[in-house]
Amino acid sequence: MKVHSGNRAVVLGEYIIETGATVRAAAKVFRVSKSTVFKDVTERLRQENPQMYRDVKKVLEKNKSERHIRGGLATRRKYKGI
Repeated sequence: MKVHSGNRAVVLGEYIIETGATVRAAAKVFRVSKSTVFKDVTERLRQENPQMYRDVKKVLEKNKSERHIRGGLATRRKYKGI
């Protein structure tokens, strides 16, 4: 799903807020790199829509705090053969 870069930050922000998606998951859906998603929602979104930026930041901080749990579950699935 290609989106013009001017609106991409807002569209990515809306998607992350609605779904609680990680940067990696959003990048996969929108077919852009993780770096692009991160830059859009941290730098460009801050300038375009400060309120949405704060909401996205909360979701990203939550995802970051849970990152070690998701990694452990992935390792568990790997060695269980699931």
